[in-house]
Amino acid sequence: MRQDTDTTARPEQAAPGDEGTGRSRSAPPLAYVRLGERPLRRLPQLFIGLALYGFSMAVMVRAGLGLSPWSVLNEGLEKHTSLSFGTLTAVVGVCVLLLWIPLRQRPTFGTAANLVVIAFSSDLGLALVPEGLPLPERVGLLLAGTFANALSVAVYVGARFGPGPRDGLMTGASALTGRSIRVVRTFIEVSVLAVGWLLGGGVGLGTVLYALTVGPVTQFFLPRFAYSGPTRTARPGPRVTGSRTSS
Repeated sequence: MRQDTDTTARPEQAAPGDEGTGRSRSAPPLAYVRLGERPLRRLPQLFIGLALYGFSMAVMVRAGLGLSPWSVLNEGLEKHTSLSFGTLTAVVGVCVLLLWIPLRQRPTFGTAANLVVIAFSSDLGLALVPEGLPLPERVGLLLAGTFANALSVAVYVGARFGPGPRDGLMTGASALTGRSIRVVRTFIEVSVLAVGWLLGGGVGLGTVLYALTVGPVTQFFLPRFAYSGPTRTARPGPRVTGSRTSS
């Protein structure tokens, strides 16, 4: 879930966490690839990754030991509305998309799929995973959910259908401000976490675990899932100049 910045997209971007380390040449290609290129190879990967992402979010919610920043916001909003967690995930995503307009970001097929599939799969997960489990089982859910979430990011980002709403916000803000993705991402997620916590979202051990592990795990798996077919050209869009490339 990370990105960086100029005016035209490069065919290749650094893998999450590799920016500024001198390893960009060996990083997997992550730039947008048109929908028509090998869809039977890439579409299943996209949908499996997004479905796993949404389901893993639900698993972490049921663990009740702390969530990722955007999930904290969704859970906080859920306590003040009649909307489900999954529906709020989509609503927040649409609101974030509106911020793309002044940032001159352009949605792709992957952006739309991100909104729909994650919303549906997270609500499905909440319906299937029971509440009120004993603490040892909840710890197991937290560990499994965090790992699955990181793995799912590598799977759907590696399909190269374009960024999700929140990833595009970070990319565009980095391009507009000239700040690295590392700085922009931290600012956005700390702000989102604070708002979600004030609304009553769950902050705890899981929040810290997520922050410390998702990046490295995603970075490990991304080269193994990144599509590296014949196309080397990317859709025009913002170019990355600073740090990272994420849901």
